Amino acid sequence: MRAYDLILKKRNGQALNGAEIEYLVEAYVTGSIPDYQVAAFMMAVYFRGLNKDETLALTGAMVDSGRRVNLDHIPGTKVDKHSTGGVGDTTTLVLAPLVAAAGLPVAKLSGRGLGHTGGTLDKLEAIPGFKTGLTIDDLTNAVLKTGVAVAAQGPELVPADKKLYALRDVTATVDSIPLIAASIMAKKIAVGTDALVLDVKVGRGAFMKELPEAFELARAMCYIGRGAGRDTAAVISRMDQPLGKAVGNALELKEAVITLRGEGPLDLEELCLALGGWMLCLGDKAGNPEQGREILKGFLDNGSALEKFKEMVENQGGDQGIADNLSLLPETGRKIAVKSEQEGYISGIDALKIGEAAVNLGAGREKKDDPIDPAVGIVLEKKTGDKVRAGEVLALIHPREESSAQLREAVEKKIISAYEYGAEPVPSVPLICGWIDREGEEYHV
Repeated sequence: MRAYDLILKKRNGQALNGAEIEYLVEAYVTGSIPDYQVAAFMMAVYFRGLNKDETLALTGAMVDSGRRVNLDHIPGTKVDKHSTGGVGDTTTLVLAPLVAAAGLPVAKLSGRGLGHTGGTLDKLEAIPGFKTGLTIDDLTNAVLKTGVAVAAQGPELVPADKKLYALRDVTATVDSIPLIAASIMAKKIAVGTDALVLDVKVGRGAFMKELPEAFELARAMCYIGRGAGRDTAAVISRMDQPLGKAVGNALELKEAVITLRGEGPLDLEELCLALGGWMLCLGDKAGNPEQGREILKGFLDNGSALEKFKEMVENQGGDQGIADNLSLLPETGRKIAVKSEQEGYISGIDALKIGEAAVNLGAGREKKDDPIDPAVGIVLEKKTGDKVRAGEVLALIHPREESSAQLREAVEKKIISAYEYGAEPVPSVPLICGWIDREGEEYHV
């Protein structure tokens, strides 16, 4: 078998079989195939695509390039959730302990923020002492003890993905739906959960800008999940404006705790309950997602979800006191009010611009090795649908003490430019655009 022949075959639009795809991945990871040939293959995939079975085979080959996490010794149906990324997306911080409080074990491997999208690990590491660098044994022991753990993916899991993504990143082949689906699902399948709920974002602050491509990605990932023996469903949710009000690591963590107290922003709570309802349904704790939602609402209201969060934090070395005293989290010494320059109704907020403004403050990374400041960020005081007067506060900037006046002014201008106005109230649009159930049936709202 030669890489040249497989590149030619895909370039000409022919399908590869499982053995051919496995050969390409294994040979690349072991160094038998050079970067330039795999780059050529990725470009052929970008233009010619992969069919469903090719995508499933690619995912399996990537999983087989490293270790797997075995959760078989943990009782119950193990569930996981994945979001394709957005701005202010704090759902994992709420969902993981919430679903665990309902009796479903949650073993969650998460990532760090890059670009305008925040990372769950960065948010959790705003908690003094919290450890995300768990070994596989540490992860499974934590889930055995408390029912929930959120940690970083170690280098022993799916090493092929790291190599392939780095190559895609410099060859303009990132935005290929089969390659995106395989990359996401390989990391999910390597963790031995029984069921997976996908939160596929769509809109200006999401990777998928339009609804048809968001459904296409959800469809591809659900097929892979089912093909790998995972009970899988997907929810498609809007990311035109930031989720919740807070954007920034410690600020989002505070918002998550407030949500676990049952006092959080309505859109964040709604999405967490929708995703969690599906997790309970797939985990056989509820007959349908709506019933699961009601069960989880009860755990928010009675404090069980917050107590489970405290258990998780303490078990991973963090100060659980932050759940009762949010001032223990990193804070900046100042706030700057961003005021509206006109009167009207907020007709939209560009989530991408808000995310970029937070990165400019130091809340995110342009490159993987950039440092972040856990305290900085933005809190939105007005969101889509709200009426504002000229001079009324739209948002509060939480900057570093030493940040320059020039930087603060640039961030303020970017936030102002993110707000759009209308003379009349805008009709509300549903946060959930649709879903794909465990049988692969699609529903559009």
